[in-house]
Amino acid sequence: MKAMKRSTLATLINATLFSAVAGTSFTTLAEEEQAKSNQLEVIQITARKRVENAQEVPVSVSALQGDNLDAYSSAGMDIRFMNAKIPSLSVESSFGRTFPRFYVRGLGNTDFDLNASQPVSLVVDEVVQENPILKGFPVFDIERIEVLRGPQGTLFGRNTPAGLVKFDSVKPSQEFDGYASVSYGSRESVDFEGAVSTGLTDKISTRVSVLWQEQPDYIDVRSPEGVTNEFAKDDSLGGYSEKAARIQFLYEGDDFTGLLNYHVRDLDGRPIPFRANLIEQGSNNINPVYDNDVVYHDASSRATQQVETQGLSLKLEWDLAEHTVTSITAWESAEIYSRADVDGGYGAAFLPVQGPGVIFFPSETADALPEHDQYTQELRLSSNYSGDFNYQVGVFLFDEEMTIESYSFDTLAFDAAAGNFGLQNGYAVQNQETSAWAVFGSFDYTVSDKLDVTLGLRYSDDEKEFRAERTKSPVGAADSLVGTANPSDSHVSWDLSATYKLTDDVNLFGRLANGFRAPSVQGRILFGDDVTVAESETTNSIEFGVKSDVLDGQGRVNGTVFYYQMNDQQLTAVGGGANFNRLVNADKTTGYGFELDTEWVLTDELNATFNLSYNKTEIDDPNLAIQGCAQCTITNTKNAAGLYQLDGNSLPHAPEWIANATLRYTKELEGGDFFVYADTSYRSKINFFLYESVEFEGKALFETGVRAGYAWASGDNEYETSVFVRNLFDEQVVIGGVDFNNNTGMLNEERFIGAEFKVRFF
Repeated sequence: MKAMKRSTLATLINATLFSAVAGTSFTTLAEEEQAKSNQLEVIQITARKRVENAQEVPVSVSALQGDNLDAYSSAGMDIRFMNAKIPSLSVESSFGRTFPRFYVRGLGNTDFDLNASQPVSLVVDEVVQENPILKGFPVFDIERIEVLRGPQGTLFGRNTPAGLVKFDSVKPSQEFDGYASVSYGSRESVDFEGAVSTGLTDKISTRVSVLWQEQPDYIDVRSPEGVTNEFAKDDSLGGYSEKAARIQFLYEGDDFTGLLNYHVRDLDGRPIPFRANLIEQGSNNINPVYDNDVVYHDASSRATQQVETQGLSLKLEWDLAEHTVTSITAWESAEIYSRADVDGGYGAAFLPVQGPGVIFFPSETADALPEHDQYTQELRLSSNYSGDFNYQVGVFLFDEEMTIESYSFDTLAFDAAAGNFGLQNGYAVQNQETSAWAVFGSFDYTVSDKLDVTLGLRYSDDEKEFRAERTKSPVGAADSLVGTANPSDSHVSWDLSATYKLTDDVNLFGRLANGFRAPSVQGRILFGDDVTVAESETTNSIEFGVKSDVLDGQGRVNGTVFYYQMNDQQLTAVGGGANFNRLVNADKTTGYGFELDTEWVLTDELNATFNLSYNKTEIDDPNLAIQGCAQCTITNTKNAAGLYQLDGNSLPHAPEWIANATLRYTKELEGGDFFVYADTSYRSKINFFLYESVEFEGKALFETGVRAGYAWASGDNEYETSVFVRNLFDEQVVIGGVDFNNNTGMLNEERFIGAEFKVRFF
């Protein structure tokens, strides 16, 4: 039984489409046999809500799974570790460990409001995570991550015109097994995670998974040159305490299974540190006055980020011989309070002191999600693939209610009630209810032994009720203001795809697809007076690809070329002279490029991967124009109204090139294996905002990681000890900006060195 289980584990670890072999890997007999055979294993994915060979699925998909995930998430990394690790995928956040923003093929959303919608959906254990705070749940005890590129509206819903990121947790099993790992690294960081799975009865099993990550504050607050800063303090920012858990119960009967999943997260930490005038004016270089462990703030003592999320899902499945009925009922809830020194500096231009550089005005704000509930229900009927014609049909219901609060503070005004500075001087609240439903179907037909075709259809109906109210303005506008919006729309999404088996080892595929994102509302009226609504956006995409096993199973080469046109793309004009977001629609946006995934068994001891993507995006709308930044150098032309024209610009946070490579060396020694893993990733330059400027063009980011260690087995357990380094060459670049005040920016994570010990028990 243990040999069978280890063989399955080896398959999961080694048979990944994107083999992120920078990670650790427990050595098993099955793995040794696979390495000696110089063969890559079959990759099983669930990109179409059923288990399939990845080489036979007519979708551009990359998978990251098994222990390989541990490498990128080591050093206590949050979900942003996925940035540039998969072709055409980038991830960023101005909130730090929460509120990740995903971009696929250049399509994403830079909006930082807690009500922001995104064109890249996140689905965890078959449940959509709609609110951006839900998307930041820590990555631990995950069986597989799949990234599906291109519109995925038929099976996965209305807000997937760019693609989908899909997480699947490790499920309970009857056999007793589990693991525990602990690491210690730079800045006294501690990272612990573990899981245990066992049978409770002959039909009921459970799995409990836990995570604990801790890092003390390490960033010092200092005074600008020649200024006495009464707020100076050592070890003021940069820390966090992250706890999360997942408990699952699985019932397995003869023709019925039920899976109950409860998960919870508690984060108490600091927001990402903003740094005033981090970017030198007239260039995109980092100001030499900065180092990573120092900021010049006057509000850091009040900076905080507290997040609590929880969710419960119940998946029921009936096997009716010729058909399978699946029901997934889920509830998700999120709460956050995040307060930060957004101007990133000290004082202001109208005060006796300021710095570093010019600070037009102090900005200290907070955003909160005190109430949020999301309910989803999916019911689908699937044929059991016994003939040439098969199908999936279903219905989907979505309901979400949320309250969002926005606060502004006068940084240097004394708050007598709180006994410190930072008197509240502004408040606004948003309330939104979203109701959506859909019916869908996906139909597969085997035309011949070589040709399979699939047709998918989905009808979606979406409606929002939105109300925003400001009761106190921080900028001298009317204190009392109310705005409302009630957008609604319906749409039919579709896809048509075909797979042709050219040879036993080579499959060709083509796919036409249409995607849809429902109307969005932006009503963060704390600093502005308008509630803006973006109309629905739609995408038409065409792609062709090849999936091949080469060199007698020692290599795998998958490639896709694509072109898409997005109509009425929803874009967010962030900042631009005021701390206020506005939604706009671009008449047309086009994109084209390619993705390449490769994996190689070079020798019995050496494996490698190389992956590459190119994405070219362009806004095509001669009438679209927005405000610009406060102090940067904008290269776009102005229209008659003094706004900057966006026609011809690329999309923000859309790198043209993403490349990554990995190398794994394993040497069998007496009693165990010595291993070295190395990975490197590259993403080309990006624009932070819709307009193009010299300062807010992010430089290319190149990062490297290395892990070395020793793995051995003793009794029923397997052990591993290793040392690792992330961002080996300590590459530091600006990864995001704040444009409404000064050339404020945020930096990527610096070099991290650590050591880890793992045990897997059976």
